[in-house]
Amino acid sequence: MGNNKLIGIVLLVVGLILLYFGWQSSQSVGDQVVETFTGRFTDSTMWFLIIGAAAAVAGIFMALLKK
Repeated sequence: MGNNKLIGIVLLVVGLILLYFGWQSSQSVGDQVVETFTGRFTDSTMWFLIIGAAAAVAGIFMALLKK
């Protein structure tokens, strides 16, 4: 297993964990109240979701693409 593939798998796992935490945060009572009044999630929830998605996508590309 090459280094790029290993790094890709690690990025994928970290990205999925961050997405899970972002989803959990978006389901909290406080975040639901903020979304009700402002129409958007809190900044921390958005960062979890954005960075988690980016890491997961980067991990998929690194793990699956051959060099």
